[in-house]
Amino acid sequence: MVVVTLQRNKCIGCNYCVELAPTYFRMSKKDGKTVLLHAEEKRGFHTLKVTDNEALESCEQAAKACPVKIISVKLL
Repeated sequence: MVVVTLQRNKCIGCNYCVELAPTYFRMSKKDGKTVLLHAEEKRGFHTLKVTDNEALESCEQAAKACPVKIISVKLL
């Protein structure tokens, strides 16, 4: 299982995550920040748990590209 976590309130809207992992991230038209699709929000952290290991590679690339380092990816 892959666990992707996003600290959305710290997002600067650079769009790298959307370019590298469009299946999991979208930019909000309301505030220009990224949205982790189908994630649960708890105390400012948006978390998505997926059983598809395909998410691992694309989300890890997004996490590495993020200039403010607000995306974390873990393999459980």
